[in-house]
Amino acid sequence: MTTDSTLRIADDVILGERVRLYAFVNLYGCTIGDDTSIGTFVEVQKGVRIGSRVKVSSHSFICEGVTIEDEVFIGHAVVFINDRYPRATTEDGRRQGDGDWECTPTLVRRRASIGSNVTVLCGVTIGEEAIVGAGSVVTRDVPARTIVAGNPARVLREVKTRGQGEHPVS
Repeated sequence: MTTDSTLRIADDVILGERVRLYAFVNLYGCTIGDDTSIGTFVEVQKGVRIGSRVKVSSHSFICEGVTIEDEVFIGHAVVFINDRYPRATTEDGRRQGDGDWECTPTLVRRRASIGSNVTVLCGVTIGEEAIVGAGSVVTRDVPARTIVAGNPARVLREVKTRGQGEHPVS
């Protein structure tokens, strides 16, 4: 563990070069790529892979089973879910352990952008350069280079590149 009392970084964390970590970060069993920034009050769980040049904003939760590719933006208070049928106990009433549930993976492709207060359910892929609007709930795959928003998130339109005369989020 690190000696900074505001950071909890387990010995099994793999940090790339020039990773920036802010106060009150909890990391264990994860891999974080070069030049990535992890904001205040973020937890990244075991098995998570975060690419290079990613920005994770404050108060976000990235659970086991999530893979985030390079150059992704994660807004404030984004929450990922990894269990389709969460329960505190088994059928016989004992507290669930690691073997009592199934982790369902989620993938966020390169250069995607996820707005603040988004919830991403497990088993989905957010496509390359897709944009998820703030406050959305992602329940199914998001196609590459589209803008989605709402609960559940639905495709609004394609992302226009700057060369097409429109800013991607305008």
